[in-house]
Amino acid sequence: MNQILAAFIFFTRLPFWRIKEVPAECFKTVVNYWSLIGWLTGGSMALSYVLSSYLLPQPLPILIALIVRILLTGGLHEDGLADFFDGFGGGRNKAQTLAIMKDSFIGSYGVLSLILYYLLLYTLMQQIPSAILPSLLIAGDAWSKFSASQLINRLPYARKEEESKAKVIYNRMSINTFLRSLVFGAIPLVLLPLSYIGAIIAPLLLFFILSQWMKNRLKGYTGDCCGATFLLCELSFYIAVVAILHLHPLIIL
Repeated sequence: MNQILAAFIFFTRLPFWRIKEVPAECFKTVVNYWSLIGWLTGGSMALSYVLSSYLLPQPLPILIALIVRILLTGGLHEDGLADFFDGFGGGRNKAQTLAIMKDSFIGSYGVLSLILYYLLLYTLMQQIPSAILPSLLIAGDAWSKFSASQLINRLPYARKEEESKAKVIYNRMSINTFLRSLVFGAIPLVLLPLSYIGAIIAPLLLFFILSQWMKNRLKGYTGDCCGATFLLCELSFYIAVVAILHLHPLIIL
């Protein structure tokens, strides 16, 4: 229970820390429950989208859903995305890349990545029928978090523990924790209409591409890499959904 609570404390800005004090060791396993956090963040997006749809015209509910998740997470993943592109865009080797990613200032690559990411995500969501978007918000969030969480299994941590931003190195998953993470990521997929189930392949493919890029450049991953991988995997999920819609225009549900 402490490990689950640590995950909610780490990945959200809600006051879960008021429930009880969690041992520091528990934060080494938070990634194991990252896909479970997707139930909260994705579910909150879906709920805010549905409720605001009764009061506001499209596409404002989409913006509200995106803002709700940013507020819930404190922009944790967006910070990772910006640092990731600053580092990989400006660095020429492992040392330079890690140094730039650790710098608290945002650079041009980071700014552009956030602008283009949200422009593309917002545009994609506008193309999706409102009847299925809430289901996609939950399923896409949880599944993409599961996909991104596999970084800790495929790659070693690229820094020393004392050099990490969170001052912690995540433990690799055991077989049991991997299966548990998979279940947490897969359960929301039952909400998807069968026609869109193929979209779950896109985050997995992008994960392997990104993780190989990290392996070549850093010989490992960082926390920023995890955040960036999640957002980009989620983006690929929506690209796949819109592609399915485009290829099969008669699919509306």
